[in-house]
Amino acid sequence: MIYLAIGFPPAAKSCAYRMRETANNFVALGWDVTVLTIAEESWEREYGLDHTLSDAVDPRVRIVELPLAREDLATDIREFTEERALNPTRWSKQERERHLEHFPELVFGGWRSALEQGLLDIHREFPADLLLASCAPYVNLAAAWKLWEEHQVPYAIDFRDGWSVDVIGGGEAFTRDSEAGRWEEKVLAEAVAVWCVNDPIADFYRERYPRLAERVHVVRNGFDSDSVPAAHGAPNAEDGLTFGYLGSVNFKPEFLATVLDGWRAARERDPLLARSRFEIRGHIGAGASREANAHMALIRQAESDGVVFGGPVAKAEVAATYGRWDALVLMLVGGRFVTSGKVYEFMASGLPVVSAHEVDHDASAVLTGHPLWTGACGLDAAGLADSFVEAARMAVEATAEQRAEARAHANRFDRGLLMAPAARQLADTVRPALLTGSTQG
Repeated sequence: MIYLAIGFPPAAKSCAYRMRETANNFVALGWDVTVLTIAEESWEREYGLDHTLSDAVDPRVRIVELPLAREDLATDIREFTEERALNPTRWSKQERERHLEHFPELVFGGWRSALEQGLLDIHREFPADLLLASCAPYVNLAAAWKLWEEHQVPYAIDFRDGWSVDVIGGGEAFTRDSEAGRWEEKVLAEAVAVWCVNDPIADFYRERYPRLAERVHVVRNGFDSDSVPAAHGAPNAEDGLTFGYLGSVNFKPEFLATVLDGWRAARERDPLLARSRFEIRGHIGAGASREANAHMALIRQAESDGVVFGGPVAKAEVAATYGRWDALVLMLVGGRFVTSGKVYEFMASGLPVVSAHEVDHDASAVLTGHPLWTGACGLDAAGLADSFVEAARMAVEATAEQRAEARAHANRFDRGLLMAPAARQLADTVRPALLTGSTQG
């Protein structure tokens, strides 16, 4: 199998967890797996590298890196062209237009030729029986199609969040008769399977392409057992509590401001919260804006309210990080089309969870029944203040049984339990063709 997985470890990307589990499962099923991704150095321009992510990659997985990188994230001005240095806005516009000439994706379209050739080269050296392409970027679809056109290699698409669905705003991101729409429909028509991370996205694709309905499968994200901290006991309320958020800060500054307003209001009302702190961990910004943006300005302004930023967390340190916290703040954009991988980790921690997201959100469906969840109140500072107060009460009063029940609620979302049947089903889908010697999907 060739696995087109841009974002594979050690890239410090949330998708790396899913990609690692996918590759490992196919190796466990007896497949020879070659991962095609981009050079490690390229990730330094974005969120960086986390080599602890690679520790659990099966050593039998072969990794091929292409020398591709996002030029728009380059920060060394000594390497800029004169045009870019003098007029960066015009350069950025021309750069987007250049990518769109190759494929309808703003910052990745220009990668098309290299990805296509990379797949063909790997197939020439290690003839593939299956290609699994993980999106984004969606230019991966063009590469999958190229291998199909030239060698009829069966392929599956792991859409994760989908392309033509607007997961943040809801509804359609582009029409079927647009260039992107024509690409998507053409490639999906020949796919042996299409994976999505939740039911709303899967239902969108089943309705959009009825002929594909039986090939669209929900393969949820989940939590890794090594990210779960040891069982918590009751904290010492006299010392105050520590609320935590772990994840990329990729939402609008206004969103973060609302959460911080709710935290501030809760501290004014509740003596326990007044002596507590709110720690934000993860990646904030990429390229030149990494930790130098409006989000960081808001966090610094809130330092007097006990808000601190601790930077990214290596995969090997995730469990220990949760272990130092008393309650969690789940900050998510979007609505019913968005789940987020972090919700599973948050649940598995056994800690109280404050929901800072829309009420009609897929994370709400996942959290329903969690005994230490404060519920979804929407993005309202007053409602969030109530949730912070309730979570603080839960953190102090929760029994060992309630904490165990919270962990048990998450157990069905163990990443290995979710990925294993999906990998097996995909392998079984292509096996009949392999046994008969057919190359048709």
